[in-house]
Amino acid sequence: MGDYLSPFTTHVFNALELKVPPLALVFLFSVLMWLASAYSAFTIALPWRSVFALILCALGFAIVSVGVSAFRRAKTTVNPLTPEATTTMVTSGIYRFTRNPMYLGFLLVLAGWAMYLSNLLAFALLPLFVWYMNRFQIVPEERALCAKFSHAFTSYKCSVRRWL
Repeated sequence: MGDYLSPFTTHVFNALELKVPPLALVFLFSVLMWLASAYSAFTIALPWRSVFALILCALGFAIVSVGVSAFRRAKTTVNPLTPEATTTMVTSGIYRFTRNPMYLGFLLVLAGWAMYLSNLLAFALLPLFVWYMNRFQIVPEERALCAKFSHAFTSYKCSVRRWL
């Protein structure tokens, strides 16, 4: 990305890395989604929206909980703003299927919220959430893990997808 951005823009982008706690970002996106649905005419009719919204949110919370539990069992940091403090690579359980179950869970919660709001703009914000998480949270985390765990993390990264 830095190849076609100005040095100032690149500096600003790099300055945003690992600065916003992911849970705060979920809250921010949920508010933006609500505002989008409240002030736009892009509402759509979705049958069973409440049921599907509840299922997505419950699944998201469950995935987040399983991911956090795995970190706690491994006695490593759950703080996403300090990936360099990680003491152990967690590669078992849910981490065999996704490198970022907590972020996947957050995305599912937001997707459930978008479903409940039944608004196209709310759904349109989901890819922006994924982009932000990839660029400003996951890439810097992976850089720190690669520096700390070298070949083991590189091998893990090649065998397990980032989201799903």
